[in-house]
Amino acid sequence: MTTFLAVVLTGLFSAAALLVLVRLYRGPSLLDRVVAADMLLATMVGAVAAEAAVNRHSGTLPVLVVLSLLGFVGSVSLARFAVREGA
Repeated sequence: MTTFLAVVLTGLFSAAALLVLVRLYRGPSLLDRVVAADMLLATMVGAVAAEAAVNRHSGTLPVLVVLSLLGFVGSVSLARFAVREGA
């Protein structure tokens, strides 16, 4: 059952990452590309968390924290940049 779950999760996360990469490539504006990059980072966090849950270990918790903080700081800094450019 664990192997089946790992295969299904891998397929779902791979499909999500592929769709996000398409949006990252084709995005008409900078903000579309940034949202796609943030979604790609969220997909990576989900994949690492799912791997940790399936294999029942907590060694990847610092990696999850760093990736989450990176996504948060990137989103906030880009939002501040977009507000300054729009005003």
